Amino acid sequence: MTRPAVSFEFFPPKNIEGSFRLWDTVQALAPMGPEFVSVTYGAGGTTRKLTHEAVDAIHKKTDLRVAAHLTCVDATRAETMEIVDGYAKAGVEEIVALRGDPPKGTGGFRPHAKGFSGSVELIEALAARGNFRIRVGAYPEPHPDAAHELADVEHLKRKFDAGAHSAITQFFFEADTFFRFRDACAKAGIEGPIIPGILPIENWNGARKFAAMCGTSIPQVVADGFEHAKDQAEADLLATALATELCDKLIAGGVEHLHFYTLNKPDLTRDVCHALGIAPKATLSEVA
Repeated sequence: MTRPAVSFEFFPPKNIEGSFRLWDTVQALAPMGPEFVSVTYGAGGTTRKLTHEAVDAIHKKTDLRVAAHLTCVDATRAETMEIVDGYAKAGVEEIVALRGDPPKGTGGFRPHAKGFSGSVELIEALAARGNFRIRVGAYPEPHPDAAHELADVEHLKRKFDAGAHSAITQFFFEADTFFRFRDACAKAGIEGPIIPGILPIENWNGARKFAAMCGTSIPQVVADGFEHAKDQAEADLLATALATELCDKLIAGGVEHLHFYTLNKPDLTRDVCHALGIAPKATLSEVA
């Protein structure tokens, strides 16, 4: 089996305990030799400062390529581009450009009066700067806001046309879900890389709620497996097996890059990487 490239998503810490947890996760997964790592942005831009601090710390203390998430929620164009300028000054070369989720309880997305109307305008502004690799989000299953079945494909095409270099999908549980989406994207004229997002399930209840929020369908066999797991150890074995099987099928179908949503918990992601034959390359102290 061909060894795929991998990348990992982290979220910024909100306290000292979270800072140690993030750094432990970085230390555990850096030896897998990721093509890049990304740091998320909270709903409504709530972690804007924390995201910048986490990106800056990983960028300065390791040789990992860091992609900073950036949204256009609740911010003016000037405020958003000020953040972009800060990343450029710090030497960050990759940005994951997203529309972003509105703050909880505020209803649907509403552009700031002086802000970007959505991800496409944000991508255009980033592309005009010319000094970033721009990654974007993609939905292999219909986004809850999608007007029709192919709306997400059409929107992704606009993102690539605006200057995106690659796309990372929302998580899914069946390889055919990704393959159907990939085929639809190719038919629509999308030529840029589309990287499948993988979620090793650390917490079944949390994953189920998140799936409902973003429109991800859950196969009955997956639901039954976790509902009948006797304890956390059994659930972890199931999660590792399911994620490894999904990745095996994706690789067999021509996928060359896998993006893991780690939730700042490295063990399952590391176990899946090991099962795929992705051996550690070096310790973080050796690459820092």
